[in-house]
Amino acid sequence: MSDTPARSAEQLDADRVAHLAGLARIALTDAERERLAGQLSVVLEAVAQVQEVATPDVPATSHPMPLTNVMRDDVPVPGLSPEAALAGAPAVEDDRFRVPRILEED
Repeated sequence: MSDTPARSAEQLDADRVAHLAGLARIALTDAERERLAGQLSVVLEAVAQVQEVATPDVPATSHPMPLTNVMRDDVPVPGLSPEAALAGAPAVEDDRFRVPRILEED
């Protein structure tokens, strides 16, 4: 973080959005540029608000609560029997799902 105070968010106009869209190689209509100018300005304002709050005495965090282990124990459980797995299949052949062929053989 820099020691300079956060400045207010910059308002984007349609020309700036057109420039950004060109850099990203995105084709936009005039109406889309106008709409995105307002939406992106709102995003920039939100980022500016976060920058105002993020001071050197506030440590960076990835989660608001300290977590040590959020994984459950890996406990094996029995799976479905072939009969149960195939019970709702529209077609079965040799204890397998029967599906239509999608590739032609040469």
